[in-house]
Amino acid sequence: MVLHPSPPASRPVCRLLPALLLLLTIFGPMSMDLYLPVLPALTIELDAGTSTAQLTVTACLIGLALGQLIAGPLSDRFGRGRPLYAGVAAYIATSVLCAASPSIELLIGARLVQGLAGGAGIVIAQAAGRDLYSGGRLIRYYGRMTVLGGLAAIVGPLLGGQLARITDWRGLFVSLAVIGAVILAVIASGYRETLPAHRRTTGGFAQTGRDVRRLLSDRAFSGAVLLQGCVNAALFAYLAGATYVLQGIYGLSPQQYAMAFGLNSAGFMAFGYLAGRSSERWSVTGTLVAGLAMCAVGALGLLASGLLTLPLAAVIMSLLVMVSGVAVTTPPATTLALAGYPQMAGTASSLLGMARFAFGGLSAPFVGLAGAATMLPLGIVTVVSVALAAVAYATLMTRRRPRTAPERPLTDARAG
Repeated sequence: MVLHPSPPASRPVCRLLPALLLLLTIFGPMSMDLYLPVLPALTIELDAGTSTAQLTVTACLIGLALGQLIAGPLSDRFGRGRPLYAGVAAYIATSVLCAASPSIELLIGARLVQGLAGGAGIVIAQAAGRDLYSGGRLIRYYGRMTVLGGLAAIVGPLLGGQLARITDWRGLFVSLAVIGAVILAVIASGYRETLPAHRRTTGGFAQTGRDVRRLLSDRAFSGAVLLQGCVNAALFAYLAGATYVLQGIYGLSPQQYAMAFGLNSAGFMAFGYLAGRSSERWSVTGTLVAGLAMCAVGALGLLASGLLTLPLAAVIMSLLVMVSGVAVTTPPATTLALAGYPQMAGTASSLLGMARFAFGGLSAPFVGLAGAATMLPLGIVTVVSVALAAVAYATLMTRRRPRTAPERPLTDARAG
């Protein structure tokens, strides 16, 4: 598959700008993971049922998905800066609202809006990378995004656990507001607009609709979106079910579970980095297929563990291989999805990001259908998710895009 380079940059890229943009990717993991250690205490204080309290997680996931769908097209039309500032400011305000919520119903609503605001940072970080880079640099950028997402997934629960020793759940939401304020200050001091006025889209919502139809009519783009949505469904199934499997069935202590979670997150980071390098130096599609194969091996291992009651080591190894496989698919799938659409990178990024969170949010509840005493649902959900991802690749992504311009090899127009 051929990737089309974007026009050369009209000005050099500030060295700090990519680091600042990558920082925006922590909104999702931090929003989801930081307050999880105090979720039981939150449930008791607000006199809520367990399932109702878990809706605060679901609401944030939905918000993160919809927020990207809204902010991406707006950033194509108005530039990346204005939606970014608005999103981070709203994130700070809604984090404070979460901390002050007197009821579970208000907290669920505030978490939805908090997710909407956080989604802006995620999608703009992805789209701005496409503004700045193409070719090898673009692949490396998305590889670093994957690594930082894995690091945030490690740091979030650990930081939340430490903060829970000195404050309550309201204090943790105040901490999220503080993190947002720090990011806003960094943006104000170092962000420079990445989408010049002459490259922005015009035509309002009608043009956005036409852009979406054009993207979804592209088999390769649709395949990348569906593939990423499905492998992330497997990932979110792991996040939803691993604590019940490892602690409830295999008897791990909270500390041992944290170590297993950290191992998987470290694998996500390491293989995300390696996937970026492999895509650049070897093959984008080859790396994608290798990631899918890893996901399949890990998911089948989980299914076998559920059917045959395999030992703990087999479960942990299967989780590690599957989670690492998701990381391997991310840089090449993102690159293949966005490389051909520099003029609508925000809209393309929003569809890709929405699929990741929406599919993940849909898969998570199925893990608990049979209760907490069996891991078979986890194995079934992950195998089905990975199988659907493979179908999306085979039926959509193996076909070339229609030629609309002379094809050129994967190069970096902005290198040097």
